[in-house]
Amino acid sequence: MDQAEQLRRLVKSQSQPKPTARVITVTSGKGGVGKSNMSVNLGIQLSKAGKRVIILDADFGLANVEVMLGIRPQYNLADLLYKNKSIKEIITTGPFGLGFISGGSGVKELSNLDRNQIIQLTEKMSELDDIADIIIVDTGAGISDSVLEFITASSEVLLVTTPEPTSITDAYALLKTLDKREEFIQSETIIKVIANRVLSEKEGIELYQKLSVVVNRFLNLNIEFLGPVLYDMNVTKAVMKQAPVSLLFPNTSAAKGMCNIANQLLDKGEIKVNHKRGISELFSKLMSTKLNR
Repeated sequence: MDQAEQLRRLVKSQSQPKPTARVITVTSGKGGVGKSNMSVNLGIQLSKAGKRVIILDADFGLANVEVMLGIRPQYNLADLLYKNKSIKEIITTGPFGLGFISGGSGVKELSNLDRNQIIQLTEKMSELDDIADIIIVDTGAGISDSVLEFITASSEVLLVTTPEPTSITDAYALLKTLDKREEFIQSETIIKVIANRVLSEKEGIELYQKLSVVVNRFLNLNIEFLGPVLYDMNVTKAVMKQAPVSLLFPNTSAAKGMCNIANQLLDKGEIKVNHKRGISELFSKLMSTKLNR
């Protein structure tokens, strides 16, 4: 039995009796399209709806989540890996009980872990399935290995794009690269597109249709439209004040759009997710990929 199979069996034996959190991975083909902003504000909206939500900032080195919340965490993922901190100790609490875990340098160092460290990390991360209803993984942007590994291991992916031609092109490039990965199983992953910074709902639908046409024609995967978030200068104001727009300007078009996206996830998402893996299985799959290399 190889190490990857041992890891899968270990996590399976531990996680079967336990509840599993719904894991939502948020990504984008390029930076600057509002991906982390979307993660934070969706986290706020889902927390307001009574869900226990934790954001894992997997965009290492940039600390976008903590900057947007205006909160400096005491510990990050590296402290879990190397300083024997517990999973609860590295969770920082934000508005409405929203929790977040700063990746820090920990995400980058995942590729350097030995077998025992990988198993230990997976065991610790599995504890999140007991204390969260929804875990939002905010990945880096683009098609780096770390981003693609998180997406490949996820059952539910939100792809954020904008009307800019480069954003649409880069979103397609990410999907094309994902489609070519041997370990990516299309039937186990739902990809939902969010049209951000559009001028109207119609423009959002047209953006999705442009992307959908080329995906259906050239790729062996399916995408669906989750909804639009309208362009709103208040988002920039909120970022400058290091506060989520959902809290600072709750009645603006952007905040209402993000609230609608959150409601869509709550109303329809659970039904359409065929295989809700939980964070323990996500990390098991993520780490198994690394062990097989």
